[in-house]
Amino acid sequence: MQFLKEHSHWRILSDFWQDADMSIPLLIQFILCPVVLISLVWVTAPYGRHHEKGWGPNLPSRAAWILMELPALLVITTLVVLSPVRQMPQAWVPLLFWLFHYGYRTFIFPALMRPSGKTFPALLVLFAIAFNVLNGYNNAEALISAGKEETRLLSLHFFAGGAIFLAGFAIHFRADRSIRLLRRPGEKAYRIPQGGLFRWVGSPNYLGEIIQWIGWAIMTWSLAGAAFALFTFCNLAPRAVSNHRWYRERFPDYPADRRILVPGIF
Repeated sequence: MQFLKEHSHWRILSDFWQDADMSIPLLIQFILCPVVLISLVWVTAPYGRHHEKGWGPNLPSRAAWILMELPALLVITTLVVLSPVRQMPQAWVPLLFWLFHYGYRTFIFPALMRPSGKTFPALLVLFAIAFNVLNGYNNAEALISAGKEETRLLSLHFFAGGAIFLAGFAIHFRADRSIRLLRRPGEKAYRIPQGGLFRWVGSPNYLGEIIQWIGWAIMTWSLAGAAFALFTFCNLAPRAVSNHRWYRERFPDYPADRRILVPGIF
């Protein structure tokens, strides 16, 4: 044990842990990232176009989305509002960005869904709720800590991160709209998405969301933000791969030069 403590790599990790003041919930979130990535590489989450039987009870898709995303709104908002720093701009200004995204994902996105009769596995809803509680807690702690330390809000990383966040949301929102308008009322058949970033990648909606949370991590300059950005990539990148493969298998005219997630690269 003494050897490990004296070993340079152990010392670096120990110093990082102490400097970062990493909590157990935050450590859990970082550990989840490779676990989720490896799991989703092997097993495609069974919802949407990949839905399949054998995953237990199902919920209507619209209700499932609301239930999944609602904790992301409630947990961080409750913790920040009940904290002593609720009036500090370092806490509530970034919170507005968070609420902007999750207000859309929790209420507007499900409301705009076309009626399709699709369902969503209740098991995945429970997993999503658990993650959103964990993630909301970790990011609330980061905002509260920034408020207590009176970290300077108007900084280069805040403006850069905020701009990246909004750019990611615009990409995400535009892609959602393109997918939603692919079908005429009453249609259920899938079509190849076109226009916008769909000219270059198969899942710009996922790319936009990944960009958003990279922006959040930069804006808040926090390990909690970094953990969320990393988890978002680990969760959505395998999904983008599965979607790309699904379209190629079913549509012979799917654009051969269209990448999976990053234009010209991946």
